[in-house]
Amino acid sequence: MRFTFVTLFSNLVEGYFQDSILKRAIDKELLSVEYLNPREFSENKHSKVDDTAVGGGAGMVMNPQPLYDALGSLKKDDENIHIIFLTPVAKPFKQNDAKRLAKKEHIAFVSGRYEGIDERVIEEFADEVFSIGDYILTGGELASLVICDAVSRNIDGVLGNSESLSVESFETPLLEAPSFSKPKDYKNNMVPSEYIKGNHSKIRSIKLALSECKTKFFRPEQLLKHKITKR
Repeated sequence: MRFTFVTLFSNLVEGYFQDSILKRAIDKELLSVEYLNPREFSENKHSKVDDTAVGGGAGMVMNPQPLYDALGSLKKDDENIHIIFLTPVAKPFKQNDAKRLAKKEHIAFVSGRYEGIDERVIEEFADEVFSIGDYILTGGELASLVICDAVSRNIDGVLGNSESLSVESFETPLLEAPSFSKPKDYKNNMVPSEYIKGNHSKIRSIKLALSECKTKFFRPEQLLKHKITKR
């Protein structure tokens, strides 16, 4: 998998790939990461990439020319590239999207800044537009990293144990059951006794009950979906 981050601030993204699981995936050549700065394509003598909004309003907007030319160069290099824009005014990103996108060969994430990106660029180049939540960030880089991480985990070979994907939250309507590590007793707080006894049938039953409790508390709408699928 090849990822390209279209951003004015690549240094905000680069550090995330220097350690842990994604660093190992890069070392094993399971994925690669590249950066493209729209400022390098600006025709403005000061390399400006923003301007005031037409029709008035606070803040500046990323104007179309630098992004249009930057994304055009990506399409020219790889016509099969899948271009994703990050914006709060888009459909929510879900786990099923991560699994589906993991089958792509090349994804570009376009990170907006200021008050956003000129809509004409989005209309011309977007294959998909995602939001990671109902809140506002100072830029799209964090949202791009969130989606990149979620997609990368679903690429074959990235996780050490691929079976762990099947028991995570959002693979089913239920949230994942609580996890425990050693020691069994920590500060007079024990893990569930059945976990220690090793009866896997009972452990599965307890985990299901704990999943249902956690889902009822944090995401009751998900529990309703679970009950519907059981019918």
